[in-house]
Amino acid sequence: MTPGILLISLLFMGIGFLVQMRLKSKFKHYSQQPLMSGLSGKEVAEKMLKENGIYDVQVVSVDGFLSDHYNPMNKTVNLSPDVYNGRSIASAAVSAHEVGHAVQHATAYQWLMLRSRLVPVVQVSTTLSQWILAIGVGILGFGGGNPTILLVGILLFAATTVFSLITLPVEFDASNRALAWLERTNATTPQEHPGAKDALKWAATTYVVAAIASIVTLVQYILIYMSRRD
Repeated sequence: MTPGILLISLLFMGIGFLVQMRLKSKFKHYSQQPLMSGLSGKEVAEKMLKENGIYDVQVVSVDGFLSDHYNPMNKTVNLSPDVYNGRSIASAAVSAHEVGHAVQHATAYQWLMLRSRLVPVVQVSTTLSQWILAIGVGILGFGGGNPTILLVGILLFAATTVFSLITLPVEFDASNRALAWLERTNATTPQEHPGAKDALKWAATTYVVAAIASIVTLVQYILIYMSRRD
C-alpha cells in the first residue's frame, strides 16, 4: 500500500475496532437485561416468522459469538448460542433482525435480491483486487506499476465497495422491520424497546464504517491511477 492508503486503512481499522468493542459492550449490557415476555431468541424468531406467514424457514443454533445471520440459500435463521438460548433484550433484538432478512427474502425485497446476485462477483473480486491493485501500484516489485493493471484492480475493488453500500439499506431495513414487529407485538415492552433499538443501532454502525472505509480507499486508488495516467 502507498503511505496514504496505509494511513487511511489503519485509521478505519482503529475506528472499526472501537465500534466492534462498543457493539460487544452493548450486547453484553442488554444480554443481562431479562425480557419481560420470557421469550428466548429462538422463540422470538419462530414467532416473528409465523406472524409474517413464513413457514419454510428453520431457526437453528450455530457456534460463535455474534455469528448470527440469515442464509437465503437453505432458508435458515442462524443464531449464536447466546441469542438462540438467551431471554434478554439483546437476544430478542438480534433474532428479530435476522428474521427481518427472512421477511425481506420472502417479499423479494429489491436490495436483498440485488445483494444476493452480487455475492458470486464479490467473492471473486475480493480475492483478486488486493493483489492486482498491489501489482498495478508497483509495490510487489513490478517496477513503477502499470496503470492498466491498476484500473482493473480499481474496477474489481469498486465491486466490493458497491456491495458494501448495497448492504446498508438491507441491514437498516431488517432492523426497522425487527423493531416495528417487536413494538407492535409487545415482544419488547415500552421500557425495553429503546434498548433493542440501541443494540441494533450499534450493529448497523459496523456496516456504515466498513462502507465509508471502502469508499475512501477506492477514491485513493482512483487518485493514484489518475496521477499515473497523466
